[in-house]
Amino acid sequence: MTRWFGLFIGVCVMLAQQLDPDLEKALKAHQSGDMDTAVQQYRIYLKKKPDAFESRANLGAALARQGLFDEAIAEYKIALKAAPTNPGISYNLALAYYKTGDLTLAARELSALRALVGEQPQVTLLLADTYLQLGENKKVIQLLEAPAEAKPEDLGLAYVLGMALLRDKRVEEGQKFLNRILGRGESAEALLLLGTSKFSVGDFPNALKDFQRAAELNPDLPSLNGNLGQALMATGDTTAATKAFERELKQNPNDFVANLQLGVILKQDELFDQATACFSRALRMRPGDIGVRYQIAATMLAQNKIQMALVELERIVKDADNFTEAHVSLATVYYRLKRKEDGDRERAIVQRLNAEAQARQPKGQALP
Repeated sequence: MTRWFGLFIGVCVMLAQQLDPDLEKALKAHQSGDMDTAVQQYRIYLKKKPDAFESRANLGAALARQGLFDEAIAEYKIALKAAPTNPGISYNLALAYYKTGDLTLAARELSALRALVGEQPQVTLLLADTYLQLGENKKVIQLLEAPAEAKPEDLGLAYVLGMALLRDKRVEEGQKFLNRILGRGESAEALLLLGTSKFSVGDFPNALKDFQRAAELNPDLPSLNGNLGQALMATGDTTAATKAFERELKQNPNDFVANLQLGVILKQDELFDQATACFSRALRMRPGDIGVRYQIAATMLAQNKIQMALVELERIVKDADNFTEAHVSLATVYYRLKRKEDGDRERAIVQRLNAEAQARQPKGQALP
């Protein structure tokens, strides 16, 4: 809880003692951890006082404790209509969006909150982690560079910033923050960063060793099993990769990497409905992600849903005209539809893109 939310609870207790026994029961149950009773009593009180935004927000917090985040979000929104600049409610709304995997809305709320309250470490770090999960590595770097330099002892900042730098292929800069963590001794966090560094330069076998050692130290470290699964896929062990992705999703059903990569494996195994469910969750995490959209279209094509695949593939190549695989699949669709002229055009685009990619490779180095 943030400091302002703690103050907010204290006001509610005082009011309960003076005004209403139902609210007092709700608060006592909330503070003792009895969320079922707290929710029931808050709702009884709110029938009498529907404009009591503090109790409305407390109801949201109790629902969130029960894992009912969609219901919590609805209560927070009502509370914010009465108290639009209340930072405690805004933070809890953002956190609820984060927990449901609606990271775009979480980032929006956290950015607005940061503008309202200024630099607050808890808000800044959660916003940075939200950007990291959205794949917005440059935003993470911009957000955390100054705080990380000001607080070199803060390993949480070093971890998130280091991860963003490594994912942004800024390996040498990321290594500086990795070294801060390694300086405290072997840890799962340090090994995850080390493995990410190796994975980013294509050293998959040694990245796998780091991830496996990290899993021995802390198998529940967020995103570790997703990274382990990627390394297992890269080294050819899709069976073990599947188990790693499933472990990640058991802990965090909204992990982007695990959903996307498990979906790819399921598609290859022709488990199309399960694959589509994974891709849909990944797309919710990163709306508009071109890679996920392509996987969904490829799944449609594999199911012989030609018209549906056609619509999505034409959208994809319009949004990303250098996406070679999408042009290949679109050519396949056109040929199946007996649209030879369109298929030939797409095949020519593929040949051009491949030639351009070959020309960019260092002399003597083949394309992967």
